[in-house]
Amino acid sequence: MNTLNHLAIIMDGNGRWAKSRTLVRTDGHKKGADVVENIAIYCAKNGIKNLTLYAFSTENWKRPKSEVDFLLNLLLKFIKLKENLFLENSIRFHTIGDLSPFSNELKDAITNLKNKTKDNDRLNLILAINYGSQNEIVRAVNLALASGIKINEQSISNHLDSAGFGDVDLMIRTGGEQRLSNFLLWQSSYAELAFTPTLWPDFTSQELDKIIAKFRSTHRKFGAI
Repeated sequence: MNTLNHLAIIMDGNGRWAKSRTLVRTDGHKKGADVVENIAIYCAKNGIKNLTLYAFSTENWKRPKSEVDFLLNLLLKFIKLKENLFLENSIRFHTIGDLSPFSNELKDAITNLKNKTKDNDRLNLILAINYGSQNEIVRAVNLALASGIKINEQSISNHLDSAGFGDVDLMIRTGGEQRLSNFLLWQSSYAELAFTPTLWPDFTSQELDKIIAKFRSTHRKFGAI
């Protein structure tokens, strides 16, 4: 039985979910935010230590400004309004990615929630925001060089945004697409991959439970026999 220490999810399909219901794309993002809460609670209750969610990529800035503004405002609301989710379930809040382009209000809200949850120890909920794996690796290498540290696999790993959370054991992508989209490429070198056609707003803890059950029974070889 494999141990699931780090679960990563590419939350895809919000826009298509809304379109299939003749709704606007932003309605799909609203529904998707509710699913985040359900999945986080499931992970906290089932011994999963780290959950990383791909919330906003470095490429998402290419979307229409109205949608980008909505996504960032939704993120701000989630951080401010879901504080009880973190406190009641002993979930600690983290982020990975470059926060510098965000508004002071959003950055302050992120810092505030990180401080309020720093003693929680049941689950690390890590939001990847303004995140791209290639960008992260470049920044990690530059940080190591600036510190005068020799570049090798370990020194790069130590300077990644996600240092401390461990490599990804299982990566799930909802929505039917089968690609990694520049998400945790270094950390997922030996991750098990699961792709589901279920759109993120329809993704449930029951489906997650089935995917995890299959993961636990998979023979993970890590290059060996």
